[in-house]
Amino acid sequence: MVGLATAMFIGLFAFGHEMLGWSGTPNDEVQLGLFIAFILGIVCGYKTKG
Repeated sequence: MVGLATAMFIGLFAFGHEMLGWSGTPNDEVQLGLFIAFILGIVCGYKTKG
C-alpha cells in the first residue's frame, strides 16, 4: 500500500499538469498541496499504527 501511495504521489507531483490538465505554467501551489498532504498522511499513519 505504501508503494502504491508513493507511486501515485510521484506521478501526480511530476506529471500532474499533463495528466489532469492543470495550466501550462508551473503550479507551485498544487505541488505544495500534494507534498503537504503526502507528509500529513505519513504522520497520521504512524500515529494510528501506534
